[in-house]
Amino acid sequence: MAQFESVGIFPQPVIKSNIGREWTEKELDFINYHSDNTHNNMGNTTSNDRYVLNAPEAKGFLDFISEGIQVYIDKVISPKNPVQFYITQSWLNYTQPGQYHHTHEHPNSIISGVLYINADLEKDKIYFHNPIKYKQISFPAKEWNWFNSQSWFFQVKTGDLVLFPSSLTHNVEAKEGDNTRCSLAFNVFAKGYFGEEESLTALHL
Repeated sequence: MAQFESVGIFPQPVIKSNIGREWTEKELDFINYHSDNTHNNMGNTTSNDRYVLNAPEAKGFLDFISEGIQVYIDKVISPKNPVQFYITQSWLNYTQPGQYHHTHEHPNSIISGVLYINADLEKDKIYFHNPIKYKQISFPAKEWNWFNSQSWFFQVKTGDLVLFPSSLTHNVEAKEGDNTRCSLAFNVFAKGYFGEEESLTALHL
């Protein structure tokens, strides 16, 4: 029998890792401080500080996130010209049982990501949605996979880092369980040499 290979072209890249250690006392104090300084978001609460990774107490988070961003740049974007990627804004999300995180994207950003400070692998998920909404023909699926699904979720646990294109629609459904899910979210932009002179797409920032 002939051998067949399934290949996904033009995929939506999602990169995952785990920090592989416990949080330090200083890091936990930092998270607890911000939990008392929040404002209401659509479905949950968000830290008043929108640049939390600038704090010296967040250096351990920043080092791990920066490592993940570099992997994303190397494996996904692979830029030919000199480009410097940098984190623009960063903030903490706190989601109580029954709360949710609304469906959204991240404008004015290239890469977005989430580091889970507290998450329950059995209860906590992040959902991503297929950017191609229209289906000319719709077939009920016998088994869902990355090719036939309109949405896909990843279960997440404490220490997980998830990186994805900022244009990719995502959300979190109503929080199950009795823990407060805490996540550190961030956006990444770039400056340097975009495009090419020869193709009339050059942009220097």
